[in-house]
Amino acid sequence: MITMLGTPRRCCDGLTRRETLKAGALSLLSGFTLPNLLQAEEARSREARPGKAKSVILLYLLGGAATQDMIDLKPSAPAEIRGEFKPIATKVPGIQVCEHLPRMAKWMHRIGLVRSLNHKAGCHNCLPSYTGCEEPQPDQHPRDTHPPSIGSVCEYLKASRGGHSPGGDLPAYVYMPCWLGWGQAFRRGGPYAGFLGKRFDPLITECNPHSAPGDPIPVPGRPNVVRGMPILPESTLATGLTVDRLDSRRTLLQQLDEQMRRAEAQPAVGSFDRVRQRAFDLLTSAKVRSAFDLKSEDPRLLDRYGRTLFGHSTVIARRLVEAGVRFVNVTWDLFWDRLKVDYDAWDTHSRNFWILRQNKLPHFDQTYTALLEDLDRRGLLDETLVVVMSEMGRTPRVNGAAGRDHWTFCYGMWFAGAGIKGGSVCGASDAQAAYVKDRPVSTADVCATIYQCLGIDPDLTVPDRSGRPHPVANGGHPIREVLA
Repeated sequence: MITMLGTPRRCCDGLTRRETLKAGALSLLSGFTLPNLLQAEEARSREARPGKAKSVILLYLLGGAATQDMIDLKPSAPAEIRGEFKPIATKVPGIQVCEHLPRMAKWMHRIGLVRSLNHKAGCHNCLPSYTGCEEPQPDQHPRDTHPPSIGSVCEYLKASRGGHSPGGDLPAYVYMPCWLGWGQAFRRGGPYAGFLGKRFDPLITECNPHSAPGDPIPVPGRPNVVRGMPILPESTLATGLTVDRLDSRRTLLQQLDEQMRRAEAQPAVGSFDRVRQRAFDLLTSAKVRSAFDLKSEDPRLLDRYGRTLFGHSTVIARRLVEAGVRFVNVTWDLFWDRLKVDYDAWDTHSRNFWILRQNKLPHFDQTYTALLEDLDRRGLLDETLVVVMSEMGRTPRVNGAAGRDHWTFCYGMWFAGAGIKGGSVCGASDAQAAYVKDRPVSTADVCATIYQCLGIDPDLTVPDRSGRPHPVANGGHPIREVLA
């Protein structure tokens, strides 16, 4: 007896999918190979459910934001737990947020909060956030055995359709402002394609982080505002190289490659060809270049987003989804080893409340709500899912340096826009925001919710390097409490 893996859901005839895929002997399979099975499964599952979101913008707060000081305040707790901030009312009765998020409070009718997120995969491990995989890793480096990120699955699905999808020659997945960990000269795992292959990695921009003239020299606990702009890598033509000449070179390369077509099924060759094709597309696509050119934007709009690296990246994210990119990531990164402008991002081991009050929360509140307002004004918020999360949370007790340390056992995140029931809350933490009191939510559940909003079946499987089916949401379930 051979039993193929599948979900235990029952079909309309009463049989489970597992039962349907059982065969009595190898001779009966008659061509029913694993690749054929995967192809049939993908055809059945891919985007089988109607989704309300055409695109996703993920705002990633690297370092572990203290969400109990943002969306889950405990005003009745002892001083060493509740901290220095007070809750304020929002547009939705009964829901409160931090006093330093006044603009976000006015958008609560479009936001769904999660206050019971948790995992045990280790501190500063970004893999769970992007993939839903909560298995502890030996280190935080990316590996080609990791499951793919949500954005990479979007890239994979676009490629499986032959690239025919909204956005045309635009990639399906863009990551800004730099590769995760660049600011520390340490590449972190999570936002990559893993076992699907590097050809489904995101288009990753470069950046030039700097302080504004006159800014004080930053020291630990007193970070500066990070200025800068995400930049397309090698997106300009060399001197004397016209688009026509570039196209001629591509034609010549295509002729030379004719003898290699039989080998293109090999992953290495396929990856190289896809990377080279992307380079040509970037150099010749007016859509790509124009999305990153903010000269045409109203200066007053840029002021509303904030003239920061995070603000500029976020307005470009809006331009990318407007052009048809399906998944855009904007990370609030840190730059220890590149430039001393922001020592700790959201990793507030010391002076947590000063940093949040003076630096992090006002700029986040400004950029985040400018994005929601901009999307709404353009008619895009009803088709764009905006997600805010970190890789972990922070300790319930304030330490001796007025900071909060690493904590993964309970923290928060939130959704807004397409597919989300505004003014909703899922889960609850205990009286100290230390552990989950009600309705635990996993990172896989967050991923499944994003897939659900995109119209991608969370039970969709993609083949790993050995050809085995792997569910894209790692067994997560959509968070029904926040879904419209």
